Amino acid sequence: MQAYGYWTLCNELERLSRIYPFLRIEPIGRSVMGKSIPAIGIGHGTKRIHYNASFHANEWITTPLLMQFLEDLSCAYARGTAWRGANIRRMLSEATLWLVPMVNPDGVDLVLQGVTPDHSHGDLLLAWNGGSPDFRNWKANIRGVDLNDQFPAHWEEEAARRGRSGPGERDYGGEAPLTEPEAIAMANFTEKHSFDLVMALHTQGQEIYWNYRDYEPQESEALADRLALASNYCAVKLTGSDAGYKDWFIQHYRRPGFTIEVGFGVNPLPVETFPVLYEQVVPILLEGLEL
Repeated sequence: MQAYGYWTLCNELERLSRIYPFLRIEPIGRSVMGKSIPAIGIGHGTKRIHYNASFHANEWITTPLLMQFLEDLSCAYARGTAWRGANIRRMLSEATLWLVPMVNPDGVDLVLQGVTPDHSHGDLLLAWNGGSPDFRNWKANIRGVDLNDQFPAHWEEEAARRGRSGPGERDYGGEAPLTEPEAIAMANFTEKHSFDLVMALHTQGQEIYWNYRDYEPQESEALADRLALASNYCAVKLTGSDAGYKDWFIQHYRRPGFTIEVGFGVNPLPVETFPVLYEQVVPILLEGLEL
């Protein structure tokens, strides 16, 4: 597998929509630089499930992981065959799954391509990156705001804890919650569908975060244990972290939300690890449809 940027995603979605016309593809908003952020729906059940990836730019490998899952799921659904022991048609008659495979397209392309000569934010980005043209460690969006510190869930406490005074590669939550178009798009999309359960794919650590300040429903820990059992990841009760998408979802809806830290190593995880990462994450994503 090669590096997987925004236009690769667009091309793959066009290909999949031709093969599997039952996929529902719709934009949920636009990035700072005007890229349309696509969501894909599959299934027609009453359970409303949502998975997302690439909130953080240098965690872009989560996008092809989610897209490969979508393709394999769609193939089994179209053929009416079982996949990894799961009855996919039954699953998707009971659940509707919505995927947002690339929340932060501007940031992903920055990590993969660097600052191109005609980049509209080039001078600022280089300044925020200490003059270095190497953006492999960049997590934020193109305005230097960490999209997973952008949500109104004790945002002020997270901002104080981070102690970041301005834009940069990571950990700056912006001037206020929901200032960035990508975060606004995710909040609006979530409110539109009122999901029963969400999962956000991040890297790395082989951990599953399931709680938020005791706002989570009573069953969340047992559900996380099921995900851990399926994957050999570790279910972790996290403290000292606020303002993330999963945090906001749990606080706002009092429903199960999970952050899945895929793989182990240093971000960005090497593309060569993709097959191993996929084997780890598929059982979690399938189990999520059954929870």
